[in-house]
Amino acid sequence: MNAVTKTYRRGAHEVHALRGVTVGLPRGGFIAVMGPSGSGKSTFLHCAAGLDTPTSGTVHLGDVELSRMNETRLTELRREKAGFVFQAFNLIPSLSVADNITLPLRLAGGRADRAWLDEVVRRVGLGDRVTHRPSQLSGGQQQRVALARALVTRPEVVFADEPTGALDTTTAAEVLGLLRQVVDTMGQTVVMVTHDPVAAAYADQVLFLADGVIVDAVRSGTADAIARRMSDLGRSMAAA
Repeated sequence: MNAVTKTYRRGAHEVHALRGVTVGLPRGGFIAVMGPSGSGKSTFLHCAAGLDTPTSGTVHLGDVELSRMNETRLTELRREKAGFVFQAFNLIPSLSVADNITLPLRLAGGRADRAWLDEVVRRVGLGDRVTHRPSQLSGGQQQRVALARALVTRPEVVFADEPTGALDTTTAAEVLGLLRQVVDTMGQTVVMVTHDPVAAAYADQVLFLADGVIVDAVRSGTADAIARRMSDLGRSMAAA
């Protein structure tokens, strides 16, 4: 992202969600993005992933520049180069686990590489669940399906927006461990928006956003240290 701004109009007022954000996200890294409510976290992710278009500035996904693409080409590019994991699992109830995982490939007119599909299913621990429907799975298992669906296209980046927000503490730790594993063992790049210092502690680096600006970037530490930084940031914003 280079000098990215995003401005929304609400009635007679303009809301500056991002203000000249410039940052490079390394390949094969796990990046967490944190900040107080309204700091621009979701807008950052949406612009980085090509889900939203910046008001100004440029965004590259891999070696492709997104900012001037039309919606049709952006949709195609997201299918090819981006995987998504959201708080809501967004699974199709009538489809099996295997069919939910391979849905992005079918929508793009492609077919699954069977060996790669088997590898992804094995890595997320769903080998004995591929014929099940989502209603037959726990919340954690459904999020594993969503992660496998994000990985099956071999994306440049997996974007995760509060991926553990709907999960209990134990299940959340399992999903975060899987994200950490796909970075460490598969060289996958993961960018995760979260409000949870425990989740951010799994990342290699934490970006802190405030009022649409990256105000700090630190190597990930303990959850307590990250929480203290967030508290300091909240107090600074309140005093401004």
